[in-house]
Amino acid sequence: QVQLVESGGGVVQAGDSLRLSCAASGRTFSSYDMGWFRQAPGKEREFVAAIRWSSGSPYYADSVKGRFTISRDNAKNTVYLQMNSLKAEDTAVYYCNADWPGTRHNYWGQGTQVTVSS
Repeated sequence: QVQLVESGGGVVQAGDSLRLSCAASGRTFSSYDMGWFRQAPGKEREFVAAIRWSSGSPYYADSVKGRFTISRDNAKNTVYLQMNSLKAEDTAVYYCNADWPGTRHNYWGQGTQVTVSS
C-alpha cells in the first residue's frame, strides 16, 4: 500500500511558477513509476508528466513540454513537478500517481488545486 500526499498548489498569475510535491509512504517507492495528472472542470483527467523508476527518464504531455519538469528523490520518497510559464489553461486539480509496472499496484493522491489567472 502506498499513500500519496500532494502539496504546493495555489493561485498564481499567468507566467508565474509553482512547484508541486508528492510525498509517498511505503518502503518500495523506488519501484514505482511516478506521474502527475490533472483534471480541469468539466474535462477528463489527463496525463501531464511521468518519471520511470528504473531509468529516471521523464515523459511529458505535449502541452507542458518545455515548461514543466518532473523529478524524484527516492531518498525522500518524493516526486516534484516544477511548473514554469504557467498559463490559464493549466488551471486544474493536479493528482499524483504511483504505478508499479506489471502489477495491480496503482495509487492516487487526493489532488491539489492550481489556479492560474490571466
